[in-house]
Amino acid sequence: MRLLKTDNGKRMLAIQTAERKRPSHLSLHVEFLDDLIMAQEQAKTPLQEIIAQRKLSALFQPIIDLKSGDFLGFEGLIRGPADSPLHSPINLFGAALQQNLSLEVEMLARQTVLEAFSRQKLPGSLFLNISPDTLTHPSFKNGQTLEFMRTLNIDPARVVMEITENQPTFDFTEMRNALLHYRNMGFKTAIDDLGEGFSSLRLWSELRPEYIKIDMHFVQGVDHDPIKLQFLKSIQQIAESCGTRVIAEGIETEGELRVVKDIGIALGQGYFIARPSPTPPLLASSETSRIISSNNIAIFPMMEVSYRSQMTAQKLLSYIEPVHPDTSNEQVFERFSSNAALHMIPVVKNGLPVGLINRYQFIDSYSKPFQRELLGKKACNKFIPATAPLLVEKSMPIEELSYFLAEADNRYFADGFIITENNRYIGVASGQDLLRELTRMQIESARYANPLSLLPGNVPINEHIERLLLANTSFVACYCDLDHFKPFNDTYSYRKGDEMIQLTGRLLNWACDHKQDFIGHIGGDDFILLMQSRDWKARCEQALRSFEQAASLLFKEEHLIAGGYTSEGRDGQMHFHPLTSLSIGAISIAPGQFISHHEVSAAMSSAKKMAKKISGNSLFIEQRGIEGKI
Repeated sequence: MRLLKTDNGKRMLAIQTAERKRPSHLSLHVEFLDDLIMAQEQAKTPLQEIIAQRKLSALFQPIIDLKSGDFLGFEGLIRGPADSPLHSPINLFGAALQQNLSLEVEMLARQTVLEAFSRQKLPGSLFLNISPDTLTHPSFKNGQTLEFMRTLNIDPARVVMEITENQPTFDFTEMRNALLHYRNMGFKTAIDDLGEGFSSLRLWSELRPEYIKIDMHFVQGVDHDPIKLQFLKSIQQIAESCGTRVIAEGIETEGELRVVKDIGIALGQGYFIARPSPTPPLLASSETSRIISSNNIAIFPMMEVSYRSQMTAQKLLSYIEPVHPDTSNEQVFERFSSNAALHMIPVVKNGLPVGLINRYQFIDSYSKPFQRELLGKKACNKFIPATAPLLVEKSMPIEELSYFLAEADNRYFADGFIITENNRYIGVASGQDLLRELTRMQIESARYANPLSLLPGNVPINEHIERLLLANTSFVACYCDLDHFKPFNDTYSYRKGDEMIQLTGRLLNWACDHKQDFIGHIGGDDFILLMQSRDWKARCEQALRSFEQAASLLFKEEHLIAGGYTSEGRDGQMHFHPLTSLSIGAISIAPGQFISHHEVSAAMSSAKKMAKKISGNSLFIEQRGIEGKI
């Protein structure tokens, strides 16, 4: 009889006590064996006791269909005894791994979940966690689980084998063959925690599961994190192309559920939907059902466009074949003569930059009388400036490079600079290249985010309108514009004008319900509101009242008393202008009324023109051609 090893002093003392009772007569042999067996039982570890006494319990968490609102099924989860440190599954399976009992614990956990699922007669599918090691283990392949399911009257077609990748998986062929074996029996498969494991993307590619579960890290906070949003969108696109249904795990807030649903992800799971429970609910809560059945779309987080910090000097790189310092001046002259667009030639020795020969300086000197005859066959190093060239590593951010050139010698901007990789020549760039790229980036950035208000620009506005139209939902589109803004800008300075525009953006933003309403800044003093909130009208009216109060702080006392000020108009004459006010033109858009953002923009512009005809702060509502005035 083999005694279990333990470091526990009390257990060893029990065994030693039994040993001291070793009999000298055969009649006492039975008593000795009883003591030895008792000592061995006392020597069991807590985990071994859990296995021996089957002291695991099952919990179930619903998985919801984000289109129908019905529960697809339940994931079976396992817990140790409530009064034990092994209650947590992390501790439980961690101890199993340390004590080489992973297979035993997992087999017991599987049986516990199946028994509870059958006993409660839960509907739908059962997602059953299985590790890769267990999946390919001979004892699993011999049909024990299938036979156990038959005794419980559970059809394999209702069971999804959820591969929990908690360790590297190398033998993909064996895993694929094992899964094919179980698929032939009727089982479905899912891969757990995509994005968290060692090789989950390859598992997806190799195993072609029916379901893929995205790790909760990428789901939690997705309504505020544009990077996570983009990750989920990419996974959903891949899933659609290969026929896999995506399950978003860890949904804990209304905002996360709305975004996940709008992306088009098929299924969801998390505390917001339902917490794990021994007796789970069979229907979604009224709050969850309301969100899923709603046609309203989520407000996606906006990517902060910061091209300067993202782009590097490599973007500016142009490769020009360099010359050696010993290259003759005549050869350099021939290169300049044959290419009018060549403004510089880099000089490189053994891969390391030596300098730049400027076209105009070279030709100006070389074309002087007798210089070509005197210098033609000599090395070109005479025309290399005495000061070292500017070397820029390709990884330098463009923003940092622009700051440096602004403070550096002007010749670097005019003559250009050398771009290197690990101090070795890879190309050149000029100050003009830098200016061109900075201008392009600023224009591109303004399309996505207005640089003054930092609110979404034209592209996100149009994209949000298209999403609203595609969702076939009702919404209100508002065009907000400042009246008599140019005279204010001319009278008080452009800096004060910027303050008023920023103030308007903040007030409109505060008036929005950020869970349902979108605000954008198309430029100048023009803003767009795309509102799904039911109290949108009250919110617009509040914005008007807030603007009237806050804007008064920007005017001089005498202008407030007079109700305006006098300034020179475009005709050169002096004119009296009323105080700047805010006009909002609103149109209520019904499903199917428009098919593109261009039509919506035209309708908003028409409503805004009507609003601007009303003096003072005003809201004009146009709804399906029925016009109203407030």
